[in-house]
Amino acid sequence: MNSLGINKSPADTRVVVAMSGGVDSSAVAALLKEEGYEVIGITLQLYDHGAMVNKKGACCAGQDIQDARRVAETIGIPHYVLNYENKFKESVMDDFVDSYLAGETPIPCVKCNQSVKFKDLLQTARDLGADCMATGHYVQRSEIDGRSAMLKAADSSRDQSYFLFATTQEQLDFLRFPLGHLRSKDETRELASRFGLVVADKPDSQDICFVPTGGYAKVIEKLRPGALDSGDIVHVDGTVLGRHEGIINYTVGQRKGLGISAEEPLYVVKLDAAKKQVIIGGKEQLLKQHFILRECNWLGDLPVDITVKLRSAHPGVAATITPLPGGMAQVMLAEPQAAVSPGQACVAYSDNIMLGGGWITAN
Repeated sequence: MNSLGINKSPADTRVVVAMSGGVDSSAVAALLKEEGYEVIGITLQLYDHGAMVNKKGACCAGQDIQDARRVAETIGIPHYVLNYENKFKESVMDDFVDSYLAGETPIPCVKCNQSVKFKDLLQTARDLGADCMATGHYVQRSEIDGRSAMLKAADSSRDQSYFLFATTQEQLDFLRFPLGHLRSKDETRELASRFGLVVADKPDSQDICFVPTGGYAKVIEKLRPGALDSGDIVHVDGTVLGRHEGIINYTVGQRKGLGISAEEPLYVVKLDAAKKQVIIGGKEQLLKQHFILRECNWLGDLPVDITVKLRSAHPGVAATITPLPGGMAQVMLAEPQAAVSPGQACVAYSDNIMLGGGWITAN
């Protein structure tokens, strides 16, 4: 059994590495090459930034493709660039826009993993005869009771399991995450430096790849003219307190930038897309204890004692999840939580094991 858990020698094991051009996936490719695996690097062209290709901190852009190519040349592996722009627009960008227009707060990186990287790219890896596909994500994979399980990364500050909740059992069987056991990002950069990779000191990606300036409203308006239609800002008691210039500029839980004067702090508690209303209220109206999930994905049975994260940085709260027909589920939190935002993910854990999750609905 080799280090990837495959019953072959490394030399007889073909691994496709999803290379984004960043330090994490580059270190993975170099590490596996050093261990003697047959490594093939694949980079996806997802979006053409034009003049933005040289902007630091934006992933999947032209510069990243060049960086991935240079890394592949340095370590001596074949490297391919696949144009997935059409699939990316249909599966990720259009969904991102439609979600905002529906009054939700989407997570496009999850959709990208769910629909492009772990579906289309993974199938490409299979077509190439790969034994597995490796990525630079900070999670761990283990075998528990004969099934593949996803565990949190050893470095809790780098853990990305929340963003991979939609990974299916079949996909997880084929995926490998060689960096999940590292204790810090510094270890990854040290690896990249040891291999002489040009990306060793490259900054981490911070932006949504197709919104490199952080101005997502302009992107939405470009793809859906009329998205910035104005409407009323309404108190939960029905009183109209002001006007807004598009509900896409607001998120549930938002306090600043409302332009409303009041004696008590006011928060966005709901976005009514049909009425084009931003509904605001006090902190008590922001609390929620039960809600419905859609498009759920579970990696095995749900135990009794679980915690859920409602955002990637959420500390977690005890909860009970009841599966419903049609891929839905009901979540009952042990304690009410603020800013339970439609469009975000609710991800379940048992200790450090990620159990899956679903998308929070407005119901």
